[in-house]
Amino acid sequence: MNHSAEVEKHYEVRGWYSSVQEIRHDGGEPGETLIKVAVGVVIRNPFVGSYKADLSALIAPSAAIGHALGERAVALLGGRPAESYGKGGIVGVAGEQEHVIACITTEFGNPLREQVGGGKAWISSASKVAAAGTSIDIPLAHKDELYIRSHYDAITFAVPDGPRPDEILVCVAVASGPRVHQRVGGKTVADLAAAQ
Repeated sequence: MNHSAEVEKHYEVRGWYSSVQEIRHDGGEPGETLIKVAVGVVIRNPFVGSYKADLSALIAPSAAIGHALGERAVALLGGRPAESYGKGGIVGVAGEQEHVIACITTEFGNPLREQVGGGKAWISSASKVAAAGTSIDIPLAHKDELYIRSHYDAITFAVPDGPRPDEILVCVAVASGPRVHQRVGGKTVADLAAAQ
């Protein structure tokens, strides 16, 4: 299925955006490269201008966004499996924070999990109301166990001309592994594997 086309059947899409970071070191010796990816879509907000109690027009078809953004994010990992994920978004200043949250509920989250190869953990999230060009720090955590400290991270993402006042930016992030020089202890990926 063409998930991006499915999104465009249900939402008025202005554009798709992506960012890829390849981190070799963070002060120590270069190690295994960490790939962090953020992808987003800017859609028109159908609820600008009046308060509506029922946000199902954003919620119901959001599975398509979860599939499309997850698929795009994983593709940008270059064949590496996704070990961590996060989600979020910004609603333009003529909307409400609840409008972007409506786009990233469980309807959206389960397809994202499917696209990253499964995910048992809660998906870390951030959302806000802001002007075009404002950045958002999308939190990252291990996709199967929230308490694996090595994967606590974030990626900063921005769309220079969005979201405009009547738009919503919906975004996800994935990463190929832990922080490059993680060393603060706690539960590990090996602990998770041993428990399964």
